[in-house]
Amino acid sequence: MSSNVQNTLAGTVAIVTGASSGIGEATAKQLAGLGATVAAIARREDRLNTLVAEIDAAGGSALAVTADIADRVQAERAVQTVIDRFGRLDILVNNAGLMLLGTVLDQDIEEWERMIAVNQNGLLFMTKAALPHLLVAAEDELRGVADIVNISSIAGRQAWANFAAYNMTKFGVNGFTEALRQEITKKHVRVGVLEPGAVETELISHNNDTVRDDLVTSDAENIPEKLQPEDIAESIAYMVTRHRRSSIAELWAMPTSQA
Repeated sequence: MSSNVQNTLAGTVAIVTGASSGIGEATAKQLAGLGATVAAIARREDRLNTLVAEIDAAGGSALAVTADIADRVQAERAVQTVIDRFGRLDILVNNAGLMLLGTVLDQDIEEWERMIAVNQNGLLFMTKAALPHLLVAAEDELRGVADIVNISSIAGRQAWANFAAYNMTKFGVNGFTEALRQEITKKHVRVGVLEPGAVETELISHNNDTVRDDLVTSDAENIPEKLQPEDIAESIAYMVTRHRRSSIAELWAMPTSQA
């Protein structure tokens, strides 16, 4: 890899939510490797500190910001912390999410509320707080463009039994992303949605034992070679490193064995 490619994002500042594991962790490392200063946001402070130490050791630059983005005040404070520290914001990756499954009849309503709080409200709060700063970055000479990447799911394209509430949150992410894209992309704040298929993360671990056992033996999880978080991180990097004339509105990333 040439030095020009390695430094594609040099001078930029990126926020990655849900950065304490999985796709978020891999994305923080990927963007830092491309030269961005990365603000890693999540609730688990110990994991964020480990991630930042790894990025620093690899020659990158990162900041751990502990926050629950489902809380509007914390989300707004997290963005302001980044601005106060670095003075700019160029990239927002809305990755934080929960997948809690069950039938509409039997699933606990509190699980629905938790998913809506993180998957939808958290994304809205972060986007609202970040957008004024992204618009400013899009006008300066560093890149002349800024980026929002929202992590959705194949569940934002296709519905299944037992996924109803999760489907709703991810279909909602897709709709919000497209509407926002139409509002601001001509101002050179690019807005894209990335919809992964099965990825090897801790996502199913958030479910109760019965649901986890059912998932492990289901067609949805019984996939010979799932994607790895690094695969999705590479796709995010592709989206945010295009020339300013190129905007990736939607990227659907599937395991070869699932497609």
